[in-house]
Amino acid sequence: MSNERLIYLPLGGAGEIGMNCYVYGYGKPGEERLIVVDIGVAFPDMDGSPGVDLILPDISWLVENRNRIDAVFVTHAHEDHVGAIGHTFEQLGAKVYARPFTANIARHKLAEYGVAGESVRTCSPWPETVTVGPFKVGFLPISHSIPESSGLVIDTPAGRILHSGDFKLDETPLVGEAWDPDLWAEVSKPGVKALVVDSTNVFSRNPGRSEATVGPAVQDLVANAKQMVVATTFASNVARVKTLAEAGDRAGRSICLMGRAMRRMIEAAIETGVLTNFPKVVSTEDAQNIPREDLMLIVTGSQGERRAASAQLARGKFNGITMKEGDTFLFSSKTIPGNEKGVIRIINQFSEQGVDVVDDSMGEYHVSGHANRPDLETLQDVVNPQIVVPMHGEHRHLREHTRLSQGKGRQGVLAVNGMMVDLTGNAPKVCDYIETGRTYLDGSVQIGALDGIVRDRIRMALNGHVLVTVIIDEDDEPLGEPWCEIKGLTETGRSNAPLVDVLEEDLSQFIGRAGGKTLRDDDKLEEGLRRIVRQSCLNEIGKKPEVTVVVSRLS
Repeated sequence: MSNERLIYLPLGGAGEIGMNCYVYGYGKPGEERLIVVDIGVAFPDMDGSPGVDLILPDISWLVENRNRIDAVFVTHAHEDHVGAIGHTFEQLGAKVYARPFTANIARHKLAEYGVAGESVRTCSPWPETVTVGPFKVGFLPISHSIPESSGLVIDTPAGRILHSGDFKLDETPLVGEAWDPDLWAEVSKPGVKALVVDSTNVFSRNPGRSEATVGPAVQDLVANAKQMVVATTFASNVARVKTLAEAGDRAGRSICLMGRAMRRMIEAAIETGVLTNFPKVVSTEDAQNIPREDLMLIVTGSQGERRAASAQLARGKFNGITMKEGDTFLFSSKTIPGNEKGVIRIINQFSEQGVDVVDDSMGEYHVSGHANRPDLETLQDVVNPQIVVPMHGEHRHLREHTRLSQGKGRQGVLAVNGMMVDLTGNAPKVCDYIETGRTYLDGSVQIGALDGIVRDRIRMALNGHVLVTVIIDEDDEPLGEPWCEIKGLTETGRSNAPLVDVLEEDLSQFIGRAGGKTLRDDDKLEEGLRRIVRQSCLNEIGKKPEVTVVVSRLS
């Protein structure tokens, strides 16, 4: 009997939305050859990760085992699946495989790090396959909210795996391939060991709607608008951008794309041939000279991102264009949980300007790119896998999807990030636990979530900061009195005296009482000064700030 095994290991995206990274392996335990499916990012927020640019999966385990990695496969070009390719390529050192549109996006990301485009291999859809190590992998087309999304057919000596990627069952997606149940049924005929599957909308009880249903409502809205129309959606939703642009074009409006991501996605879609007959667009410079009633802008920032075009228009001006009373702003998108505050802030800013804001609260101007519960059941029935492994979802999504699978008489396994599952036998079993987490891209540097940098940043934001400086002479005596500088703290406390004066007086008293042993020991001196500052601030303003002490000694 062979002692080789087939393993599945999520490192991101299982137990959370975003930052997808999944690993498959086959071979002797601890020696398996590996392939990686997707390496995406998540986006920071000011509450939990202030100042951070991006959040990446912790790939320490992959780096430790990089000599076992045969390839990286990317299912589609959403940031939560491809966004970390450039940041991690040198660490992993494996060739990237993707379909043309996704490969185009991946090459641009690698180019930012000086990596040659040859590192990405462009693949055709099924039945073409790529053989790497013990795996034979093919890209199986499926509809989603971005062109050329694909599931993966992963053939191994232990059986066939279907990795769904992100998907919906859309027979009229407008851009990209439609859901083809016959193709998926044909691929499943030999038998599917495991279906590893998107869980995002498992709680949505109604069948998903087609992208084609959005067009009529958008056209009516744009045609009836009296002044300038501005619409925002996910830049990667090329079909929606085309729908918006066509609505503006039919209403006799000039179309202007605003935001780097929006232009980049449309350019990539046209370059790779997935987007044709896109309406003519005008530059931002030309848009400034077009009458408002004849202009439509399609902009980035559907999730309230502070630097995106939507937020800048809400604050006053972007690329020379301002919103005015009577203009219409359309959110042709769903607000991702966690982004509500940013979106509401923009809506209120537009309201103050007299702009009419239209969102998708009635379900007219957006459809989800993910399969709802009935669609998940349909895919399971078409594929008829032995095992269902839910992925791409928070813990509650994975748990509910596991229950759904078991309710249909199939084996389901709830595997969250770091949980290695052995899929070899007739029943899945957890065979190992890998330490996982997240890595922050902070400026141009990657830092660990446990390094303390972001934690210190949060503590300073919550509590303020005090800098204390004291000079000690050659005889270990204080030269003058300590002085303070404060940041992020009120200037006057309960005593109605300046906070700095109160702190410096208390510090001077401490220095005056300190014995020679304390004055000679920098650590003891710093700790004493820090304790005095925190206690004095607590008494004066009810807060214990972060404190930095600088002891300068004259030699």
